[in-house]
Amino acid sequence: MNVFSRLKSGLSKTRAQIAQIVGRDTAFDQSFYDSLEEALIAADVGVDTTLDIIERLSRRIDEHGARTAEDAYKLLKEMLASDLRVVKLHDEFPPRPWVILVVGVNGVGKTTTIGKMARELREQHKSVMLGAADTFRAGAIEQLKIWAERTDAAFVSQHEGADAASVAYDALEAAKSRRADVLLLDTAGRLHTKVNLMNELDKIVRVMKRNTPHAPNEILLVVDATTGQNALKQAETFHKALGLTGLVITKLDGTAKGGMALSLTRKLNVPIRKIGVGEGIADLQDFDPDSYVEAMFGNLDEE
Repeated sequence: MNVFSRLKSGLSKTRAQIAQIVGRDTAFDQSFYDSLEEALIAADVGVDTTLDIIERLSRRIDEHGARTAEDAYKLLKEMLASDLRVVKLHDEFPPRPWVILVVGVNGVGKTTTIGKMARELREQHKSVMLGAADTFRAGAIEQLKIWAERTDAAFVSQHEGADAASVAYDALEAAKSRRADVLLLDTAGRLHTKVNLMNELDKIVRVMKRNTPHAPNEILLVVDATTGQNALKQAETFHKALGLTGLVITKLDGTAKGGMALSLTRKLNVPIRKIGVGEGIADLQDFDPDSYVEAMFGNLDEE
């Protein structure tokens, strides 16, 4: 099963529910919009985003003179793919090292995501360094070290409980001295102290910027798709504190409904960079809005 097939399989329940509502003999009356609203909310799109989608779809149906369910379905998918198409901020790696700070709460798959990104970068013949700035979670340093070995990436760490900003600084200096192309920094998802997590992450950023103004080049938030609208709350908190440049959505091959991606891009205007559709090392893929919407909604003929 290829990546698109796994994504499509993971979002099959959402696709079937929405396609059932947008039937072939649909009349575009209040009942239709009420049913679609219910389906989108059930798909983790969120109330505010759903109401916005319904309002805009109604206008588009009138403007385009849609008469059939197929017409409405096409308009809906085109609109949502456009919503998800946030312009990417960076496509190149001008400074060396290109520093990517990866953040998110525990359990979303940050360390695994970093490992998979390292593997992808190594396949592009880039020299990669991994920095273990999650010094609080038991086993986090060792887990990242294993990924470094698997991907033939350089690795920098200190002891468990060390100051995370100090680790980030050491990793950045090492990456500069070794002329690494990319530095990927793992971070904690919670702290075992009374220090606020956002303050700790902000400290990491400030320490790196002292000698390297461009760092970090990217701040990527990893969110778990199965947590639905909770992912949006997490993203809003991280974005307010750090200014996110991109999102990574994991676990889209399981029980995720997929709609939270629409809420994330609408509320934050931050691009989704990657999606995870499995446990395999190659299962982290670039995000494509058209493919995502197709996997989430499909075609009426398929249901």
